[in-house]
Amino acid sequence: MQRKAVRRVLPGIAMLAALAAGAAGLTGCTGGSSGGSTSDAKAGGSSAAPAQPGKYRSLPAPCKAGVDSKKLKAMLPAAEALTPEQRDQLYAGVADASYDNDRHVGCRWTVQTPEETRLLAVRFERVVSYDRAATSDDDKARQVYVRRLTDAHLPFPGPTASPTPAAPPAGAPTPAAGAPSPGAPAPGAPSPGAPAPGAPSPGAPSSGAPSGGASPSAPVELGSRVLEGLGSESFLEDKLSPAGATAAQARTVRIVFRTSNVIVTVEYSVQPSLPGVIPPSTETQDRARQLAQALVERFNA
Repeated sequence: MQRKAVRRVLPGIAMLAALAAGAAGLTGCTGGSSGGSTSDAKAGGSSAAPAQPGKYRSLPAPCKAGVDSKKLKAMLPAAEALTPEQRDQLYAGVADASYDNDRHVGCRWTVQTPEETRLLAVRFERVVSYDRAATSDDDKARQVYVRRLTDAHLPFPGPTASPTPAAPPAGAPTPAAGAPSPGAPAPGAPSPGAPAPGAPSPGAPSSGAPSGGASPSAPVELGSRVLEGLGSESFLEDKLSPAGATAAQARTVRIVFRTSNVIVTVEYSVQPSLPGVIPPSTETQDRARQLAQALVERFNA
């Protein structure tokens, strides 16, 4: 009797196990279907795409990029006593030490003559945004440029409103046509502060006094300013070292411009050997700007 009871119980247990397995399978299918629809909904969501990388993925060699021998010889006239080999070595430049040639590179040249010492330096910096979901490479480079513009104490370029004349108060009478404006001198009357007819003008030499020679005009100082038409945006710094009893005044012109995600710096310095000699602002700035324009064309090529 006990053996028959065991045989009847075992088929019942097997049937219950099969039913449980089937129910689990149905539950798994239902869960899988639900999970698939959730995944599809996420895939179809509108998530902001990251910004494209900057235009430049690498940097050119700064000792050769756009710096041809003709420009170098104009900016850095070498002494006549140098041999051809020494000239070639001088104009080859010296590359700056860099641990990442794809991010920071530079080159510098130095020329000394009995009359003066000239220095030229060119530096390239490729700016990369490590979070392009929030800021692109170009926007990050523009932030770097703005910081340098601020450090140079130059105003950020923007539209300037022209001054408008103040409107007359309401109810004021309008002057008739041809009538002099209030405060204007009557026709034929001398203007305030003008000398009487026949009287010598202030500062004019008296009759019979020897006239002194005309004093030479002071050299034109262009000064620091924001530039236009050079890269995406650019500015120029012009600094003159203080005058001293024995030290000559050195002029240093620094041009910084941005092209896409690259910041370029050109620094040109001229220091005469004798005190009292001041390097001309116009010539120094023109030569630095011509080199900067050649570098712009090199990057846009």
